[in-house]
Amino acid sequence: MTEGDVHAFREHLGNFTPGELMRLSEHFRPDLVYVIENDILTVLQELTARRVLTAQQAQDYSDWEKNHDSTSAAEKLVGDILTKSHATGLGLWTCLFALQSRWAHPNLHGMLDEIIHNGHDLIQEILLNKSGHALDPELKAYQVEHKAKLRDLTGSMKENKTPGQSEGEIFPIASRYVELKVVSDRHFMKQTHQEHEALAAAGELNEYRLQRRVKSELERITPDRLFRWCTRSRRVPLSVMVSGVAGVGKTTLVQKFIFDWAVGEHYQKFAFVFIFKFRDLNTVGEKRSLESLICQTYPLLRDKLPTVLEDPEKLLFIFDGLDESQTDLPLRRGEAHDLCLKPGDVKPISVIVASLVKQTLLKGCSVLLTSRPSKLAGLEAGVFHRVANIVGFLAKERERYFSTFFRDERVSREAFAYVRDSQVLYTLCYNPSYCWITCTALKPCFTAQAGKPQPVPKTVTQLFVSYVTHIMANHTQERPEAQSMRDTLTRLGWPAEYGIKNHILVFDLKYLQDFKVEFSPFLTGFLVENPPTDNSSQVTYSFLHLTIQEFFAALVHYLDYREDRFRDTMAKARTCKEGDYEIFSRFLAGLSHPATRMPLEKYTGKFSAEASRQVIGWLSEMNYEELESRDEPKGKRRLMNVFNLLFESRNSQLVRDVVGKDPHLDFSDLYLMPVDCTVLAYVLKCCEEIGRLVLESCFIQNEGLERLSPELHKVRELSLSDNHLKDVAMKNICSVLKHPNCRVEDLSLGKNLFTEACCKDLASALKENLTLFSLDLTKNKVRNAGLSALLEALEAPQCKIQKLVLQENGLSDESCERLCSALSNNSTLQHLNLSANVFTDQCAEYMHLLILTSPSLTDIRLSLNDFSPKVEGQLRKLQSENLKYRFTSGLDRPQKKFIPPRRLFQWMLQTVRSQSPTFMIPAYDMLM
Repeated sequence: MTEGDVHAFREHLGNFTPGELMRLSEHFRPDLVYVIENDILTVLQELTARRVLTAQQAQDYSDWEKNHDSTSAAEKLVGDILTKSHATGLGLWTCLFALQSRWAHPNLHGMLDEIIHNGHDLIQEILLNKSGHALDPELKAYQVEHKAKLRDLTGSMKENKTPGQSEGEIFPIASRYVELKVVSDRHFMKQTHQEHEALAAAGELNEYRLQRRVKSELERITPDRLFRWCTRSRRVPLSVMVSGVAGVGKTTLVQKFIFDWAVGEHYQKFAFVFIFKFRDLNTVGEKRSLESLICQTYPLLRDKLPTVLEDPEKLLFIFDGLDESQTDLPLRRGEAHDLCLKPGDVKPISVIVASLVKQTLLKGCSVLLTSRPSKLAGLEAGVFHRVANIVGFLAKERERYFSTFFRDERVSREAFAYVRDSQVLYTLCYNPSYCWITCTALKPCFTAQAGKPQPVPKTVTQLFVSYVTHIMANHTQERPEAQSMRDTLTRLGWPAEYGIKNHILVFDLKYLQDFKVEFSPFLTGFLVENPPTDNSSQVTYSFLHLTIQEFFAALVHYLDYREDRFRDTMAKARTCKEGDYEIFSRFLAGLSHPATRMPLEKYTGKFSAEASRQVIGWLSEMNYEELESRDEPKGKRRLMNVFNLLFESRNSQLVRDVVGKDPHLDFSDLYLMPVDCTVLAYVLKCCEEIGRLVLESCFIQNEGLERLSPELHKVRELSLSDNHLKDVAMKNICSVLKHPNCRVEDLSLGKNLFTEACCKDLASALKENLTLFSLDLTKNKVRNAGLSALLEALEAPQCKIQKLVLQENGLSDESCERLCSALSNNSTLQHLNLSANVFTDQCAEYMHLLILTSPSLTDIRLSLNDFSPKVEGQLRKLQSENLKYRFTSGLDRPQKKFIPPRRLFQWMLQTVRSQSPTFMIPAYDMLM
């Protein structure tokens, strides 16, 4: 990035009027706050350097952050700047553009890219999304009626009923909706179709190798921005996939999206929005046309449908729950299909959907699909212009959900604190469905009638056992006879299991009767009765959530073990598509543990011992070595899935048998959510020692590190690089280093966000630690003050550090004298990397002295600093010298006896100013 580039961008902004630039700035205000709050100090420095703010104003915002938080400070900064003047707003955008060359924030790049390539079109789109299209009066009347219907359908959320309630309560969605976080999916194929074909022709058609090549950071996308400019595809997307695990809120997000459109909150550029659920489309017949499908679901549009379909760019089609479809979309790699060309073409539903996505049908229309991640793996690369992932609730959203659920401040606060301390439960609550089940299961523990709280569930299986037990305990005043309860749950379990195997999620009454299931008030804790729809006059039934169906599908094998059925199910699980049996398998593993199933056995009698034996045998056959050796995201995710099974089993000996002694684990480039970190921590806990653990680019952040830190002291080689860790995370790292049984020898913390503020804590831990030999802090912000703190540790006689990497940490000449003084007394440090800092000629003498006086240093690296050609020439001259020195009192060191040369210093230099090439200079043989 040059100043010429910055100037060109500022000139580009000059093409917008002050009003247009303000409209853009207001449009991007949430993104501006999100970007700036991640590193407000860097932004303040740039604003000060470019004289947008005075030094005192920057200090005021910095103080505000210290007294409040980074989000509040960013909101105040953006608000103040945008209300000051047009010139100040220009200054903010200019500074952000200049920063992008050294600040790889995806939302920052996204905003700037959109302004540069789509700015003037965006102005029109903002206005269109606010006011909508001008329609003729008759069509406008149809639109108003259509919006009213969708508003009525989506305007309320029905809270699932709990035992004791006659019906679930209904709340306005606007008041009950808790924001879901949506981010770009870093592990989905993002190449265009042409790029994919070119790589295939070159023999490189390996999905996960391609994923690694196009790895990107996570980009936060609010739901009202799903159809905004996408930097990766360089276009306003027409086809969008929203992915998320079961229960994370995909359907709820769609419901809120439609409601907001119907009331005019966003996306008024769509004159008509049509929503279809795949679970309903499963019942409409083998072949239909798009016209008949719309007319059946939205009969009020029948007379005006040809007019509605005349302008496809004004239409949005939403298809919810691809994972619930009984047929695959014809969008898989290498497949050719006869797609629809006209709305009247009669084809299978899957072909109609694929035709809309591929734009052979109603070219220009927009399409939004939702799915579990497992359905995405085989889809054609680039078929979706944007793929986003719902990550569920963050901390604030979880707390808000508890508040809305319990509606009693004291109870919600106590329940949330209880869950927050339980690790697994708290991390599970990122998922709204699990959040509801958790609150339901724990409600008796925190109400006045409940008495003392029960032990908190530690696994997903234990959570669902608690939920089912809670339903049974509140079903009747008297405990039902065990065999009767066992029979009831068995009859419910077999259709659940059959449905999982055959992708059946909606059951009619005859289907339940075939399995001898009698719908009763008790079963309303697990099944929901669906009223007749426009597609069917029959009442249907489905489980409250797919995860509950998967739990009963696993449970039935313990209640009514049948060897042939069990073997058939396990055979399907082994050969199924990735992810189809994942949750089912976790429940199957979890119920094998006696303590987990004990609460249920009080109501149903003993579980099958043979089922437990078979499941444990299946788990023990997991080929850990094969999974561990596969260096691609798919293999790593499979390994994490195996760890989830072991976590649910709560069988520490089984874990040790599967992973072996001294395991090496590498999850680099795999996005690990906090719940994954909790699972990994359990596996580490079961092991006595871990040889190597690589968690580079896993985006674990501090919440994930908190889950892992109690067990990280067992790891010999530990890498936490590129995880967006901030200073607050250093306390967890220090607790690892201070652990009395710490085994960590090699620690990599590069490419994080550590500053000088945390270096005192780190130095204190290094003084206590007796095992660490190598520490890598590449690309942090240690700076001179942080280096000074670290040198205090290096001066301590008990410090064992042999290798220290401080590359690209903002170190300058100011720290050189202190560095030389400290290391002249250090007898362990052998390798020191100071590359890519801002050292100049002023420190060359100190570096020379450091080489002469350090008793142990064998390698010092100074590439990519700012030495002049003159100093560089002097260093080149040293290449021809091979001098032998004796330490003298003139260097404040006693004379020592001659010892033959035993080490060679390598001094790597490359000046930024002269752009001269890197070269290595043998300094001299040293005598001691």
